[in-house]
Amino acid sequence: MGTDIERYIEGIRTGDRAVLGRAITLVESDRADDRAPAQALLRAVLPLTGGAHRIGISGVPGVGKSTFIDRFGCRLVDAGHRVAVLAVDPSSSRTRGSILGDKTRMEELSQRDTAFIRPSPSAGAAGGVARKTRESILICEAAGYDVVLVETVGVGQSETLVADMVDVFLVLMLTGAGDELQGIKRGILELADIVAVNKADGANVKAARATRNELESALRLFRPPGHEPWHPRVVTCSAASGAGLEEIWHLIAEHHQTLQQSGDLQQRRNQQRLRWMWSLVDDAVMAAVRVHPAVAAGLEQLESDVLGGRTTATAAAETILEAMEIER
Repeated sequence: MGTDIERYIEGIRTGDRAVLGRAITLVESDRADDRAPAQALLRAVLPLTGGAHRIGISGVPGVGKSTFIDRFGCRLVDAGHRVAVLAVDPSSSRTRGSILGDKTRMEELSQRDTAFIRPSPSAGAAGGVARKTRESILICEAAGYDVVLVETVGVGQSETLVADMVDVFLVLMLTGAGDELQGIKRGILELADIVAVNKADGANVKAARATRNELESALRLFRPPGHEPWHPRVVTCSAASGAGLEEIWHLIAEHHQTLQQSGDLQQRRNQQRLRWMWSLVDDAVMAAVRVHPAVAAGLEQLESDVLGGRTTATAAAETILEAMEIER
């Protein structure tokens, strides 16, 4: 196993994208025999991580996330950055495979030598974020990518999950924020560090500016000024024309510098690592409970009784804990 890990590390260090892809496949694997080498690889590359801008990008369906990332990523590459995109696709309920072709949707960026695009099926993970996205970020950083963009499936539970693995959270919006705010959770504005009203071009420029004003008012209502080092900003942009993309990058850089100087950046990353550790423990414990012989033997009947109203969820949970010999 040692020799294989060394080959992975050498390929990652030299920027071999084929090796990088295989390394991410290894850390994403659910195979029991891949678990040890995946963790060995992650431990080995840890000293090479931490130097990238970790950027989460989300927005309502149809807002143009992939087009935005394609144009935004190309501008960063042209400016000398190495850009990795972890685009989490909705999974087919039957095949668990990626059903959207991210490399097709980001055609220009995918052709750049200093860009790496990795579509990963969410495979049923909560909110559409691949379960191992955090590890994939580390692998990309170790490979020398100084900007890592994480694209989510869309508005929903994924926002909380992505915000908890990146440094800055960018939310793309469409014009008509008044109507749009009725259809999205208030939480998305509570999480956003930067909000960009996309498609601000042609006849839509005036409407985009009006939407920006509405969103600025909403942010003041939802997130009144406090003691945080960073106050969310709202801008307009057009992925089609490139308008506003440079301003967004400057805001991201300003956000990074502000948090770095205040010490909040390192604190945020530390807390993210701890929460991730406990989330993995929670997942493992839940999986272990379901396959425990004492639980599995009566689980079908227990679930049937809860569904049929013959017992309460609380009583059923107590039965499971007693079978596991867990004292509350």
